[in-house]
Amino acid sequence: MRIVSGEEMYEADRFAMEEIGIDGAMLMENAGKSLFEAIKSKLHKNERIALLVGTGNNGGDGFVLGRYLKEHGYLVDLWLIPPESKIKGDAKTHFQIYQNLHYTWMPYEDGKEFKDKLPQYGVIIDCLLGLGLSGPVRSPYDDAIKTVNASSAKVLSVDLPSGLQANGGYDEESDPIHADVTYTIQCPKLGAFYYPDADFYGVLEVIDIGIPQVAFSSYHRALWQKPDVHRTLSDRAASSHKGSHGKGLVIGGSRGMVGAPIMTAKAAYRSGAGLIQASVPEEILSMAAGSVVETIFQGWPSHNGFFSGEVSEDLSSFDGIAVGPGLGRQRGCKQIVESTLETDSLLVLDADALYHLTELKDRLKTRKAPTVLTPHPGEMARLTGLSIKEVQSKRFDISQAFAKKYGVYLVLKGPYTIVTTPTGSQYVNTTGNPALAKGGSGDVLTGMILAFVMHSSSVQEGISNAVYLHGQSADTLVQTAHSTLDVLATDVIATIPTVLHSFLKKHHG
Repeated sequence: MRIVSGEEMYEADRFAMEEIGIDGAMLMENAGKSLFEAIKSKLHKNERIALLVGTGNNGGDGFVLGRYLKEHGYLVDLWLIPPESKIKGDAKTHFQIYQNLHYTWMPYEDGKEFKDKLPQYGVIIDCLLGLGLSGPVRSPYDDAIKTVNASSAKVLSVDLPSGLQANGGYDEESDPIHADVTYTIQCPKLGAFYYPDADFYGVLEVIDIGIPQVAFSSYHRALWQKPDVHRTLSDRAASSHKGSHGKGLVIGGSRGMVGAPIMTAKAAYRSGAGLIQASVPEEILSMAAGSVVETIFQGWPSHNGFFSGEVSEDLSSFDGIAVGPGLGRQRGCKQIVESTLETDSLLVLDADALYHLTELKDRLKTRKAPTVLTPHPGEMARLTGLSIKEVQSKRFDISQAFAKKYGVYLVLKGPYTIVTTPTGSQYVNTTGNPALAKGGSGDVLTGMILAFVMHSSSVQEGISNAVYLHGQSADTLVQTAHSTLDVLATDVIATIPTVLHSFLKKHHG
C-alpha cells in the first residue's frame, strides 16, 4: 500500500480525472459512500452525530457521507463551517444534491448554537480541512476545532485530523483535532508516520475510493504489512543444508559489552541463518564462548578488552557480515570497520560501527556488495551532521537522500521504521511498540537482518521482513504475558519462533 504526500495525492486525483477520465464528482461520490460503509460499524442509530463540513474535497466527501447517513436513518446534524458562498466545484454539486433531497443543514457562524448542542452528540465527524490546509488554521475553523477537542464525544476524522499538514510538521502553537479514528482516502499520507503528528490520528484506516493504481505508479513509498511478509517469507526446502541459508559473521563485543554480539548471533540463528561465527576480542572470548552453543566463537587480537585492529582470518568466506554490536570506539575498532568495508560480502553496520562510519562514508560508494546501515535517529544525526530534531522532522527525505548518495540500504529505526533502498524506494514498517526502546533491541534486529537477507531472494524483502518480525515479536509479547515496561531483548529473541511459526505453518499443512 503506497504512502503519498499531499502534492502526490492531488496529482493522482488530477491524473484520474484528466488522464483516465474519471469524473471528479464520481470520485467524491465513491469517497462518501466508502466512508459510510466504513464508519457505520462505529455508529448507533440512537446516538446523535455532528458532521462538520468545510470546503474543498473534504467538505464534498462530507456532503455525500451526510446524505448516506440520513438515508439510512442516522440522527445526524450537518454543520457547514464556512459561509455557503465558499462551496465550489464538485463539492457544490454534492451540496446541491444534498439540498435537493430536502435534507437540512445548519450554519456554524459564530459557533454559539453548535456549542449549545455539543453535549447532545455522541459522535463528531471531522470533514473540515483535509489536505487543503497550508499555514495556520483560520477562523472559524480554529474555533470549531477547539470546541470539538473540548467535547467528550468520539471523534472520527476524514483523510487526516483537521489542523495537521498532510506531509507532517506539527506546529506546537496549533491544536489539531484529536481523532479516535482517521479514515484516510485511498492512500496513507506522509504525516501519519511522523511524531507527534501520528498521535492525533488515533486508529488509521484506509478507504479505497476507486482511483486506479496506475495513478500512483511513479511513487515509491509503501507500507510493509502482513500480506507482504506472507508473500515474501520463504520456508526451507527439504533438500537444504546449512550452507543454503548463509554463513554469517558477527563482529563485536568489548570489555563490559560481552552480551551484544551474543544476542546478535542468537537472533541470527533464530531467524534462519545456516551457520554463524562470532568474532570477539580475545580477552573476552572465555566469557562469550559457550553462551550460544551453536555459534563458533573466535578471539581476535585485542588490547585492554577492545579489538586492536588486526583481522585474523579471510573475510571473503562469509556470505554476510554484521559489525558493530558492543564494538567500542577505540582506534582498533575503527580499523575493523575499515577492513569489513573492503570485503565483497553483504555488510550490516550497526551501533559503534556507525560511529566510526562517520569518517569513512565515502568508502560506501565503492562497495560492490549490498551494505545495510541501521541507525537510530541519534546515529543518523551524526552520520548526516544534522540535529536529531532535523532528522525526525524530515525522516523520509533525509533517509532517501542518504541511501541514494551512498548506495546503501538504510534502516532508520524508531516508530514506523523506514527501510530505504539505494534507488530511493521506501518501505514503512507497521509493527512494534515502546517495549523495543531498551538496550539490546538493536543488537537483536542486526542479527535478524543478517539472517533474513542471507536467505531471501531480495535484500529489501529480507530487511523489511526482519524489521516487521522484530516488531511483531514485541507486539506478541505485549499482547500475551508482558507489558511495554518489562520486555527484554532476550524475550524478543525467544519469541521469534512463535512469530515465524504463525507465518510459515501454512507450508507444513
